[in-house]
Amino acid sequence: MWFRPEPESPPTAGLPLGLADMGGAVPAPLTALAAQWLGVDEAQLECSGTAALTVALTALADHARARREVVIPAFTCPLVPLAIRRAGLQVRLVDLRAGHFDMDPDRLDDACGDQTLAIIPTHLGGRVADVAHANAVARAVGAFVVEDAAQALGARIDGAAAGTHGDVGFFSLAAGKGLSIFEGGLLVARDATVRDSIRRASRRIAGWHPGWELRRTLELAGYAAFYRPRGLGVAYGGPLRRALGRGDLLGAAGEHFDANFPLHRVGRWRRAVGARAFHRLPRFIETTAAQARARVPALASIPGVHVFTDDGGTWPYLMLLLPDEATRDAVLQRLWASRHGVARMFVHALPDYPYLGTMAGSEDVPAARDFAARTLTVTNSPWLDDACFEHVCAVIEATIVSR
Repeated sequence: MWFRPEPESPPTAGLPLGLADMGGAVPAPLTALAAQWLGVDEAQLECSGTAALTVALTALADHARARREVVIPAFTCPLVPLAIRRAGLQVRLVDLRAGHFDMDPDRLDDACGDQTLAIIPTHLGGRVADVAHANAVARAVGAFVVEDAAQALGARIDGAAAGTHGDVGFFSLAAGKGLSIFEGGLLVARDATVRDSIRRASRRIAGWHPGWELRRTLELAGYAAFYRPRGLGVAYGGPLRRALGRGDLLGAAGEHFDANFPLHRVGRWRRAVGARAFHRLPRFIETTAAQARARVPALASIPGVHVFTDDGGTWPYLMLLLPDEATRDAVLQRLWASRHGVARMFVHALPDYPYLGTMAGSEDVPAARDFAARTLTVTNSPWLDDACFEHVCAVIEATIVSR
């Protein structure tokens, strides 16, 4: 008898790839399509969002060689500090607003000065950060703003695309993102001089590596085949449950990151796959946004649950803040290993990842640690049907009531 895996929902709502994306005519270069959609003059493609950030910071450092610090929220993807260090710069952490993912504005003011090269406001899980305040602080101290829109391709702030409000913005095209070429990153910049610097930096540090591109090509082909409800049980669900069985939370969250991450050019075929799929992205974002708006009230009605919302963001998943760490962990005990796309966003606040070591500002980030301890995510994938979503809501409510 053939093994037939159970259907599984992914932790994020990613745009599936189809057979037509694998070959055929290319409507326009991926970068041109992205630039037009984002409303910018140009977009640059790198091999990952992390690589895009590394390239951007390397270029900005050439504009202000005396400035060495990059200011980031104390709760974000661990790849962000790794990228900063790969660019030869220093990390400075800023604690969060209480009960929120964005940086505390007063703490941000205090953290910035004549050593600050850049501030990185972070749009997390499709929700948008306060870029306007980051811009004001940066202008006051002579720094740049680099918008981390890795999880917010398609989000908008005051009618303009998230990622285009600072000096530089970057987006991820990794597996499970709104548009994926398995690994990729888009990079935009407001100023033509900065764009020129970014292009030069990319040529300098991200050369052609055929081994890496062959690997990513094979991974993208596998992604196209397995990013389906039944394929995900093999490609995602199995490894997830094995990691949880070992007690490896970082493995379950996919956070065993290496400081020596790849920097290389993206090959022609993967660029073409992204370009062919691009026309479906706006409609996919509209569909998932409508689903999220329909589902948020059910989660928000559960006593003790806060669901993060805004008017312009995208919805790869629904981000929840629970009453305390014990309740959050009890919910995850029942749902993380399930097939319903419930997960942790990032396992720790940044100071608590052993492989990141010491970072300036890490000694006083209680709000970031509290946020890490109380959050979980529920997928907004269309593959999580209404019955399964209602089951997730019921488990969360029952767990909170029982405590």
